[in-house]
Amino acid sequence: MDLNLLLASNTLLGRVAHWLRDGGVEAYLVGGSVRDALMGRAAHFHDLDFAVPVGGLAVARRLANRLGGAFFPLDTERDTGRVVLTEPDGSRFYLDFARWRGDSLRADLADRDFTINAMALDVTQGTDATLIDPFDGQADLSARVVRAVRDQSFAHDPARTLRAARMEAELGFSIEPHTETLLRQAIPWLDRVSRERLRDELDRIVAAPGAAGHVRRLDDLGLLAAVLPEVVFLKGVPQSPPHRADVYAHTLHVLEALEGLFDRLWPDDGYPPLAREAANTIDRLAPWRDQLRGHLLQSTSGDRVRVTLLKLAALLHDIGKPVTRSTDEKGRIRFLGHEKRGAEIAARTLRRLRFSREEVDLVQTTVAHHLRPLLLSKAEVVTRRAIYRFFRDTGAAGLDATLLGLADYLGIRGEALNLVEWQRALDVTVTLLDSYFHRRQEVVSPPKLVSGRDLMEELELSPGPRVGDLLEHVREAQAEGQVSTREEALELARQILGKES
Repeated sequence: MDLNLLLASNTLLGRVAHWLRDGGVEAYLVGGSVRDALMGRAAHFHDLDFAVPVGGLAVARRLANRLGGAFFPLDTERDTGRVVLTEPDGSRFYLDFARWRGDSLRADLADRDFTINAMALDVTQGTDATLIDPFDGQADLSARVVRAVRDQSFAHDPARTLRAARMEAELGFSIEPHTETLLRQAIPWLDRVSRERLRDELDRIVAAPGAAGHVRRLDDLGLLAAVLPEVVFLKGVPQSPPHRADVYAHTLHVLEALEGLFDRLWPDDGYPPLAREAANTIDRLAPWRDQLRGHLLQSTSGDRVRVTLLKLAALLHDIGKPVTRSTDEKGRIRFLGHEKRGAEIAARTLRRLRFSREEVDLVQTTVAHHLRPLLLSKAEVVTRRAIYRFFRDTGAAGLDATLLGLADYLGIRGEALNLVEWQRALDVTVTLLDSYFHRRQEVVSPPKLVSGRDLMEELELSPGPRVGDLLEHVREAQAEGQVSTREEALELARQILGKES
């Protein structure tokens, strides 16, 4: 890529470089931004890092004032400040200015993690961009190699062990052998790293397409046991037919199948395709493609996207099986209640990694109810009452649980699908999606016909749980189409009370 294009006057970097030059500020674009520019990934320029000899906080504050952005002091001890620019469409750009790590730019670059991230772009000495590459990062970029700048890289910051795996996942690179040796030696030091940093690296690894392969790689490197030991405990836990693998391998099959479903939503994003039999039928969900995309791309309170949390739910969906395993009188292995126990363990795991409360609740609900769509598919008729109860218990997470249920079935069967069962699972999925997106007020969340106060006044009831029970009976009957007016709702409540007296 022609790096000079980055400094064009119509680009954000060009505007920033022009202001820095006019202000006599010596500054260098560093880190992943330079790497992405050389890879032709300038579209990823939402997060720019600059190194300055001195005054990182002061430069950031002045630039924020000049561009009408917000200023935040990130690290006063390291003289690092952030500028946040918000565009009219709501998108945000982050510009960080940090004082050199050392007494020179070379010393700063030497203190970075990998050679591909230890390059700098001089953006203030002229209109032409000048690449500074003292550690041959450009050569490693061409070779698609992740190489530590120094042997002390991981000791200086053990979180870089996970970051190396993330570079493999996001860029499709390979960790060079000596760097991998250094990485493995540094794994015991991960307990010095904040859980928030572990969470953020894990999040990006799982978010990258091909997540099952990335998890396998984490396991191979010894990182999975350090970050998600609960998943490692799934190894060697056997399952009876129709399962085709132990719980660990099944979990990765489910993650692969889930991404196969995503391939139908985002066909150009690099997700692996579904197996042929499933792919031939999954387009029955096409009418809800846009709604599902919108749902899964919603941001969480932890500033992640919902699709990543669903992938984490897939990774943790059977995490309760080791502690619920039993064998019946016929020798068949059972995991009774594993979804409930698994939801509790998943919640505890995500809390340990400092995910937000909303994210913990989302994954916990998805795991707890991932079997329900498949159980509904075994019923002769999926009633409106059953649909109402499903979404009453799950809310919007019911959509996530429904997709996970499909992936779970595919993970069990692989290419040896029972087409009758699979079509029935799709029937239920279609019914649930149609109810949620097209008949929500009719079936999923009907408007209230009566309140608790109405019941107490009309039926001379005292406050208490009985009022809540009656309200729920009315709502279920309303979802099923049995009542549609206030008078009918009150009459139903009277009938229920009459039967109990």
